[in-house]
Amino acid sequence: MGNNESIAGGQKAVPAKETYVWYKKFMREYPSGLQTLHEFKTLLGLQGLNQKANQHVDQVYNTFDMNKDGFIDFLEFIAAINLVVRGKMEQKLKWYFKLYDADGNGSIDKKELLNIFMAVQALNGQQTLSPEEFTNLVFHKIDKNNDGKAITLLGLTFFTK
Repeated sequence: MGNNESIAGGQKAVPAKETYVWYKKFMREYPSGLQTLHEFKTLLGLQGLNQKANQHVDQVYNTFDMNKDGFIDFLEFIAAINLVVRGKMEQKLKWYFKLYDADGNGSIDKKELLNIFMAVQALNGQQTLSPEEFTNLVFHKIDKNNDGKAITLLGLTFFTK
């Protein structure tokens, strides 16, 4: 019980004392109790990004906005912190998969993979290979049956065990 109480998926809950500290900080930064997309980008120092990087950050924000009201409230914020800091690898993989499966069809296709690499490259400024070259290289390695659907959540979790 107490600080060691588990929550969904066997994940450890954020201790009450720590939650209170986060709550005070959140309310000091966002007195309305809601964080906007602009404030999220400011918090992470992600202003002035190109279109692809901006789309990626927007997508991250939208996955944390669980009730889809356009804001991150404290419960959504603490859930995000809990996932990032305390989440198990499988929980993080599920979140990443949801983030990158843009059309929600249960698999990450070549176009979605390309969007991932373009966004990451835009955020990191890495330019060794073009996103297209890197996507083709990775896709060739992982799309063993040539069905155009390289990654499924089941395959991703199996591959990482």
